[in-house]
Amino acid sequence: MTAIPPAATDRVRSILANYESDNPGTKANLARLLLQGRLGGSGKLVILPVDQGFEHGPARSFAPNPPAYDPHYHFQLAIDAGLSGYAAPLGMLEAGADRFAGLIPTILKVNSANSLSRDKQGATQAVTGSVADALRLGCSAIGFTIYPGSDNAYAMFEDLRELAAEAKACGLAVVVWSYPRGGELSTKGETAIDIIAYGAHMAALLGAHIIKVKLPTAEMELEAARKAYGKYGVPVASLAQRVAHVVQSCFDGRRIVIFSGGAATDDETALFDDIRAIREGGGFGSIIGRNTFQRPRDKALAMLDTIIEIYLGRR
Repeated sequence: MTAIPPAATDRVRSILANYESDNPGTKANLARLLLQGRLGGSGKLVILPVDQGFEHGPARSFAPNPPAYDPHYHFQLAIDAGLSGYAAPLGMLEAGADRFAGLIPTILKVNSANSLSRDKQGATQAVTGSVADALRLGCSAIGFTIYPGSDNAYAMFEDLRELAAEAKACGLAVVVWSYPRGGELSTKGETAIDIIAYGAHMAALLGAHIIKVKLPTAEMELEAARKAYGKYGVPVASLAQRVAHVVQSCFDGRRIVIFSGGAATDDETALFDDIRAIREGGGFGSIIGRNTFQRPRDKALAMLDTIIEIYLGRR
């Protein structure tokens, strides 16, 4: 029987038991994430991702809150907020790896895209980090984005297969950002419930331990899916129902599914309502970046405090 840290709760033990093929190292790293911070032991996660500089450029990402240009800012924000982990590309983690070693679980984002790329139908990402880098930096996991629907999706799946196998062999967990786009998908279709659930299921099939997706809308992209949802009465009218369906699509809740914090917004009430829907739908938490680090530090900490309180059932 795999040894679990003494502080592990029954909820954490039950989550770890769903990963039947994994070695003690990988389970220990999943436990590190699940036992970290203010949500530790609850089975919920809130992770800070800071890969937006690669995706959107430095000014669009950090000019709203200039202290965020400094990689140390993000480590400290995640620690002071009591978050579960911090995810970033290679350079960001390297810039704080020594000072913050062991203070918070980290996730090395090993592939990245940028907004200068022209190929929208064949959207893809370059591999920009390695399992060796993750081990050198003391990470708990690697993170990898796939674009289901892209003309280059199959190549991304093959890259993920190789990196995931290496990570698991070394005792690391695998976090997959599953963001359908490209090919013939419409803009609305990228977040339609049938497409989000499909993309999440693909990530589970590809061996992800933790799956990150965007919050699904009530849109339906595929006519064949619309017929199936209607015929079998799959409830997707409310956001909580749609969250529950995405979790169900990931092996009936046997895989951890967390949801994106969405585009930057000043509407905290709507954001908190989304968090409540994730909680009510059985989602495992949030990975929320721009809506935290683009705010002044005191406001970001206050917002994260409320999010954590919601996940703990106190608000």
